Amino acid sequence: MRALTRVMLTGLVLGAQASTALAQERINFAVDLTFYGDNTEFFNPWREGETLLGTEGRFFLDVDLNEHVTLRGGVFGNHRTGADNSFETVRPVLALHVKNEFTRFIIGSLESGIRKVGAGPDHQGPHGLLPPLQRESLSFSRPDEAGLQWTFDLDRFEQETWINWQQLNTSEARESFDAGMRGRVGVGSELPVWFSYQFHVVHTGGQLFDSGPVGDSWSGGPGFIIDLPTGGIFDNQSAEVHGLVARDVPDRAALDDNGETGFGLFTRYAAEKSGWRAHLIAWRARDFIKREGDLNYSSLREDGNLTRLRHYFETGLTRTYYPAKEVGLEFSARFHRIDTHHDYSYRILAKVDLGIPIPVPGRP
Repeated sequence: MRALTRVMLTGLVLGAQASTALAQERINFAVDLTFYGDNTEFFNPWREGETLLGTEGRFFLDVDLNEHVTLRGGVFGNHRTGADNSFETVRPVLALHVKNEFTRFIIGSLESGIRKVGAGPDHQGPHGLLPPLQRESLSFSRPDEAGLQWTFDLDRFEQETWINWQQLNTSEARESFDAGMRGRVGVGSELPVWFSYQFHVVHTGGQLFDSGPVGDSWSGGPGFIIDLPTGGIFDNQSAEVHGLVARDVPDRAALDDNGETGFGLFTRYAAEKSGWRAHLIAWRARDFIKREGDLNYSSLREDGNLTRLRHYFETGLTRTYYPAKEVGLEFSARFHRIDTHHDYSYRILAKVDLGIPIPVPGRP
């Protein structure tokens, strides 16, 4: 009995100490909202047009346990206008961030989706990958991700690595996840030149339940990005080229179909001036298939047939406004030449980021 009493008293003392310590930490309430309207007028054999209109947001508390560790908790919701349910997706926001001045490790809810306005629609995928690897509309149709994430941010080195767990292996579905890496390293030159690399894989599998085929779809490759001289005309100007390899295996067990291996060359030019951004994209590929990639870049048609050799061109114009310190607006329009087809799309985004410190007794 005395031993039990000592254990209970020790627990009460430790609990009181923990409560006092927590009460002395910094707490911040944050609101992260994205209002989106995305319309794609596509009438080609590879990708159907669609309209996405809605709001997705996160409401959460950040508790800084110390200068290196932050505990995050809150709720995520995604409402698409016209849907039968008020919120099609409601999930908890739970994450632990461990960081220092140049790196951050996250377990739980990832930092993905539309992170800022002004980057342009061709950069607005969940992790900023090239469109052939991951289509940007996933930031609206699947804006919430959870898993592991590790980022580096230095003057001449940037990298993000992540795994996003999408589906558990059940009696009705295979497990599903996607994982990727995106980074760039500055190389010595009179012009700021970056060696770039990207990789992304989508996997379905699992050993607990045999509820469908085991498959993989991956793509990646190296590239170079050059920050061009502005010449006193532009605020920023860049050109880039990337060589990509893709491998798509829908079913590892299929003896009569060993999948497709493809190659692609992606080039992009962009210039910015006073809130305006213009870009040009040229793409040439052969047998290129990548799940979650923009289908305008794919060799796989909607009817299941292949177009071995693909050509794609895109030009776009983006305008960014900041009507308030916490609010950013982005308007963009794009023209797409998809082989012999000519289509267009346009988009409006509104990003709201609020951070409200919560006073804590005993904390300056």
